[in-house]
Amino acid sequence: MSALAKALDAEPLVEDPLRERILQAALEQFNLIGLRRTTVGDVARRAGVGRVTVYRRVGQKRELVVGVIQSEINRLMGTVREAIAPLGSTEDRLVEAFVVGVGSMGSHPLLHRLLETEPEDLLPYLTLDFQPILVLARTFVTREVAPGRDSDLLGEVLARLAQSLILTPGDFQLGDERRLREFARSYIRPLV
Repeated sequence: MSALAKALDAEPLVEDPLRERILQAALEQFNLIGLRRTTVGDVARRAGVGRVTVYRRVGQKRELVVGVIQSEINRLMGTVREAIAPLGSTEDRLVEAFVVGVGSMGSHPLLHRLLETEPEDLLPYLTLDFQPILVLARTFVTREVAPGRDSDLLGEVLARLAQSLILTPGDFQLGDERRLREFARSYIRPLV
């Protein structure tokens, strides 16, 4: 089982402000100089802790990357949850979840930067180790977007489509919310 699978499959962590501070420092450091050049020592300095504390609270560099991915996925799910909360119909919730999720990830500064500068370091986490993210997407769609429906396959299809659009957008403009919403209404909504 990959480190990403273990992290995403684990029980939700008890709130740990120090761990969160370390992961925030890692996110900032990755934004500043990328994955490849960042060291555990860099993250420790930015977080104002010793390297041993980083190893104890999070782990080695791979676990830092996985922790940041997990943290950003959780943040994204919170954003989507807030966006769909006032909506009544499953179809509207599905469209909004897709628009907010894909739009947020498509404009995520670190993801965008790393896809341009260090794709070989980032892509294994988002392709070869994508299975745990699929599981998370299926669960999220089943519980929060389309509850009471057989949504596992729907969640997986949406996650795979989002992955494709984000990693290889082509002419698709992820930053154009109007076009993204039109796409979701035309092609995602009928899936329900």
